[in-house]
Amino acid sequence: MNNVAHLFISGIVQGVGFRVYIQNQARRNQIQGWIKNLNDGRVEVLLVGTQENVLEMIKLCKRGSPWSKVSDVQVNWKNIQESYDSFSIIY
Repeated sequence: MNNVAHLFISGIVQGVGFRVYIQNQARRNQIQGWIKNLNDGRVEVLLVGTQENVLEMIKLCKRGSPWSKVSDVQVNWKNIQESYDSFSIIY
């Protein structure tokens, strides 16, 4: 059964390779979903996968990429009907 986490990440997370870093980590951790920049400077992420893998990805999002500085991560657990077959960056 898949678990779904919807995240809003604040801090220095745009223009520092954060989305590509999270996309690469998601692929390594067998996570589906997406990531995108928001106009207010935050990043929005949808993580779909096993509970163990989603929890690992939340930890990675809190830690951030080498050039980012994450100040806050809001996590909302969701039930969704859509299915995803990959993890993508939405532009």
